Amino acid sequence: MRLVFDPFPLLLISLAGWLNQGQQDVIDYLQEENRVLREQLGGKRLRFNDDQRRRLGVRAKKFGWRMLEELSTIVTPATLLAWHRRLIAKSTTVASARARPPPHLRRDPEAGSSHGQGESGLGLPQNPRSAS
Repeated sequence: MRLVFDPFPLLLISLAGWLNQGQQDVIDYLQEENRVLREQLGGKRLRFNDDQRRRLGVRAKKFGWRMLEELSTIVTPATLLAWHRRLIAKSTTVASARARPPPHLRRDPEAGSSHGQGESGLGLPQNPRSAS
């Protein structure tokens, strides 16, 4: 029995390893860049607007607490995850509030349908002239 060597799996594994190393090099560079920028800031506090907090919070949530602890982030993992909780909850609350009609336009389920009932559906007295 003759053993056949197939170079394709070896080539695929080598390519995947090379790509992974390239991504790791980019991550290492960006982490070092963050450290240098943080050193230049000194003890100054960074100010973020809600949009920046939301963007950082969404991306931080994907990593989770343990991974954020290993990264050198510009704010603490607790802060990042708190931003996610507060800002994402805030945006979903606003979105659900937008979906509901204002109180004065909501129908009273006990009153029944007001379609075709004229003023009586609005809780106003019947117009005596229209009751013929």
